[in-house]
Amino acid sequence: MSQATVTQGRDAASVRVRSAVTTPAALAGRKYAVELIGTFLFVFTVATAASFSGTLAPLAIGAALMVMIYAGGHISGGHYNPAVTLGALVRGRIGAGDAVAYWVAQLVGAVLAGLLVRWVIFPTHDVAKTLSGHSLGAAFVVELLFTFALVYVVLNVATSKDHPVNSFYGLAIGFTVFAGATAVGGISGGVFNPAVFFGAATAGLFAWSMIWVYLVAQLLGGIVAGLVFRALNPADR
Repeated sequence: MSQATVTQGRDAASVRVRSAVTTPAALAGRKYAVELIGTFLFVFTVATAASFSGTLAPLAIGAALMVMIYAGGHISGGHYNPAVTLGALVRGRIGAGDAVAYWVAQLVGAVLAGLLVRWVIFPTHDVAKTLSGHSLGAAFVVELLFTFALVYVVLNVATSKDHPVNSFYGLAIGFTVFAGATAVGGISGGVFNPAVFFGAATAGLFAWSMIWVYLVAQLLGGIVAGLVFRALNPADR
């Protein structure tokens, strides 16, 4: 067999491999895998940092989100948050089918992280956070405000056509979470993410009875952020 024939065979095999990994199904699978992995690592960091890192917890959490966004943003957009995906859906950046798949991947990653955290930290931490009265209303308000802020920042720095190529989006998003966790972490826990709530509740850090407060506030924040982006950027579709 000639060297030319061998080379042609290798080139043909290479083309087949490239074709296989660039099919719509393969590209979609890569996005969902990145969302699962990124959400898993982010939620694991959130839960362990909240348990052991004290005043440095907000910094650890913001930094973890930042690096996960830089790691996977070029593949999936680096949402790692159902509220962000919802905002992107309202904004028109993602389709309904992809959004549902993102939510499934994010929640699976979050629950797996919660189970691992539960094994790692228990019985060191065994008190689930509960809220009532004024603290319940306060938690709802701050979760709504900072989830809106987070999704609003994501849509503007990571999806706007005014920033087609930039290197600051991960830093801006991570620092939004850092600011929110520092400002209101003592009120609501600084969740701003339904996946984080699912993971933290699975780990035993939040009572499941609180789920409606967090989910309603966070999903509403995502919807409003998407609508505000559309109103302020009518030509950006």
